[in-house]
Amino acid sequence: MGILTFCLNLTLDGCVDHRVGIADGETHAFYTALMNESGAMLWGRVTYEMMESYWPAVARGEVEAPAAIREWAVQLESKPKYVVSSTRQVYPWTNSHHIAGDLRAGVQALKDATPAGVLVGSGQLATALDQLELIDEYRFLMHPRIAGHGPTLYQQGLPTTRRLTLVSAMPLQNGVVAMHYRPAAP
Repeated sequence: MGILTFCLNLTLDGCVDHRVGIADGETHAFYTALMNESGAMLWGRVTYEMMESYWPAVARGEVEAPAAIREWAVQLESKPKYVVSSTRQVYPWTNSHHIAGDLRAGVQALKDATPAGVLVGSGQLATALDQLELIDEYRFLMHPRIAGHGPTLYQQGLPTTRRLTLVSAMPLQNGVVAMHYRPAAP
């Protein structure tokens, strides 16, 4: 059974708006390495549609991009992508699959079938998965920015506080800090 890792960019004030982070070669190289260690990606419909609208064109070379960003796009193109949605049924992007029905059962089945692990990169979906206690570890890229707006991490709330144990923290050259946490032992 693989583990489910919640991985996301956020600012110092908790904003998860993808437009406010540092989207350079260094952050994309970090995510490419993390993605290559994992067996699949997991998103909610909104994140999937945002990704689907841009990254395939980068992978095909239709959008100018630095080498590290293109490498991310190429790797993402071949990676299995799973989408949780109750409204969309068709997913034409390469290697995309739909998870429907019971969220707990569907994501647990995906974890069981993916020994290399699954990366979840959708804030709202991660909140729902955390409420079901399905997240096994957290990898956050903390960007040295204060956005002053939302959306924010766990904006919908959790039933209880999550205690985490720091596994590692690594500063990047661009000022971003890559943090790796696991749930603390009870």
